[in-house]
Amino acid sequence: MRAVLEDWRAAPLAGVDRALCAYAEKLTRTPAAMTAADADALRAQGLDDVAIHDCIQVVSYFNYINRIADAVHVDLEPEMPPYPE
Repeated sequence: MRAVLEDWRAAPLAGVDRALCAYAEKLTRTPAAMTAADADALRAQGLDDVAIHDCIQVVSYFNYINRIADAVHVDLEPEMPPYPE
């Protein structure tokens, strides 16, 4: 688990987990760049449309709630790194 937190690309992940991480990163960093090919990459790992929809919902909600927390400077959990200055 620690390896995933540090760098998911170097972590020993199964193909489907690696594809989900790549999808989540792209949806988080460059949502306007998402294409049908991104969903196809998940389908190629065995995920169906319901699973892909669930992935989109989880990633989007996580991004949404973190933006709210960042906006109001919610106190971080003790294990979280501090906000940048």
